[in-house]
Amino acid sequence: KKMEITVSEAEKRTGRNAMNIQETYTAYLIETRAVESQSEGQCAPVESLWRRYSEFELLRNYLSVTYPHIVVPPLPEKRADFVWHKLSADNMDPDFVERRRIGLENFLLRVASHPVLCQDKIFYAFLTQEGGWKEVVNETGFQLKADSRLKALNATFRVKNPDKRFTELKHYSDELQSVISHLLRVRARVADRLYGVYKVHGNYGRVFSEWSAIEKEMGDGLQSAGHHMDVYAASIDDILEEEEHYADQLKEYLFYAEALRAVCRKHELMQYDLEMAAQDLTSKKQQCEELATGTVRTFSLKGMTSKLFGQETPEQREAKIKVLEEQIQEGEEQLKSKNLEGRDFVKSAWADIERFKEQKNHDLKEALISYAVMQISMCKKGIQVWTNAKECFSKM
Repeated sequence: KKMEITVSEAEKRTGRNAMNIQETYTAYLIETRAVESQSEGQCAPVESLWRRYSEFELLRNYLSVTYPHIVVPPLPEKRADFVWHKLSADNMDPDFVERRRIGLENFLLRVASHPVLCQDKIFYAFLTQEGGWKEVVNETGFQLKADSRLKALNATFRVKNPDKRFTELKHYSDELQSVISHLLRVRARVADRLYGVYKVHGNYGRVFSEWSAIEKEMGDGLQSAGHHMDVYAASIDDILEEEEHYADQLKEYLFYAEALRAVCRKHELMQYDLEMAAQDLTSKKQQCEELATGTVRTFSLKGMTSKLFGQETPEQREAKIKVLEEQIQEGEEQLKSKNLEGRDFVKSAWADIERFKEQKNHDLKEALISYAVMQISMCKKGIQVWTNAKECFSKM
C-alpha cells in the first residue's frame, strides 16, 4: 500500500518496565495515511499509534536477521555522542528528543522506500497495529536465526577462501566509520570555539553600552553598535542547534558502516559453513575409501585399536560403509544447497550494496553542500553585523 508516514510528535511518559520498576521514557506518535486508495478530492483518514524507541530497535533487529543480504537502515542514536560541550547529552533533553524524532521518521521512510523491506508484513504491522505487535514479531522466531557473536568471530579467523569483494567492503566500512568519527569530532571542536567567539561578542555589547553612558555626541552610535553585538552573540544558540541536524545526517552514515559490516559478517558465516561442510564431506569419503580398501592413510586412534584388538568383521565393515555412503550422499546434497544459497546471497547482497552506494553518494553530497551553505550564511551574518557597527560608528 502507498502511504504517507510521519513521526509527528514525542511525549515523555512514566510507566513500569518488565521488572516492575518505575521508569521514564519517550513515546513517539507515528501517523500514517493511505494515498493510493483515496477517491478524487477526498483525503484518507489519518491513523496513529505510539511506539517506544525499544520497539523501533526490535523492528530493526527483526529486519537485520530476516534480510541478512540487505544493508538495513540504522536508527538514530539512543544517547547523544560527538556533541559540543554546551549541548546537553541527556536523552530526555527536548532538543535531543526532537532530533531523534526526525531520525526515527527518517528510518521509517528509508525502510518504506526500500524495494524489498517495504513489502514486509511485520513492518506494515508496526505502522498500523498498536496492540500485540511485539507478540507477532516474537512469533516469527527471528531470535533463533540470529548468529552468535562467538560464531561470527570464529568465522572471521577461520575462513580459508574469503571473497575479496566482501573483504574490501569490510575494510571500506571500517575506514568510512573512522573518517566520519574524525569529522564529527572536528565539527564538535569547531562548534565549541565558535560558541566562545560569538558569546565574547556579547562583551563588546556590554562595553559599548557602558561607554555610551559617558559620551554625549558618540553615545547613540556606541549604544546601537552594542545592540548589534548583543544580537550577534545571542544568535549562536540557534545556529549550532541547526548545525546539529547536519551532524545527524553524517551520524546516520557512521551507523550505516556497521550495517555494511553486518552483511560482510553474514557472508563470512555462510562461507565458513560451506567450507566446514566440504571438509566434513572429504573426511567421510576418505573414511569410506579406507574401509572399502582396508588401508588407513592417516593415523587415528581407531586404526590403532583395530591393530591391537583385531580387525572388524566384513559384516560390520559393510554396515559402516553403508552408513557412510548415506552420509556422503546427504553431505553432497547439503554442499550443493549451501553453494546455491551462497551464490544467491552474493547476488542479492551485491545488488543492494550498489543501491546503497548510490544513495550514500547522493545523501552525503547533499549534506556537505547544505553544511557549507550554512557556514557561508553564518559568515555573511557576521559581515552584516560589523557592517552595521561600522555605519553606527560613521554616524557618531
